[in-house]
Amino acid sequence: QVQLVESGGGLVQAGGSLRLSCAASGITFAFKTVAWYRQVPGQQRELVARINSPRTTDYADSVKGRFTISRDNTKNTMTLQMNSLKPEDTAVYICYIHFGKDFWGQGTQVTVSS
Repeated sequence: QVQLVESGGGLVQAGGSLRLSCAASGITFAFKTVAWYRQVPGQQRELVARINSPRTTDYADSVKGRFTISRDNTKNTMTLQMNSLKPEDTAVYICYIHFGKDFWGQGTQVTVSS
C-alpha cells in the first residue's frame, strides 16, 4: 500500500521560511518523478515544483528563486524548502508521485500572515 505523508507545515510571517517533507512507504522514489502541489479552497490544484530522476527540476513561475525541491532516494523522502514566503503562498501543500497511477498525500497546511 502506497502512503505519502507530509510534514513541516505551519504558520509563518511573510518573508519567513518553512521546510516541508514528504515520506513515502510502499513505493520507492528512485527513477520516478515526484512533485509538490498546492491547493487553495475553491481553486484548482497547482503544480509548485517537480523533480525528475535523476534530478531535473522545474518550478511554477510564482515560486522560482524562492522554493527549492530536493529528493533523497535512499530515504524515500522529498523536501520543499520555501523561503521569502508570501501571503499568496498560503495553501495546503500536497506530495505527489506517479507510478502507474497518481498517488497523493493528505497535505500539510501552510499559512503565511502579512
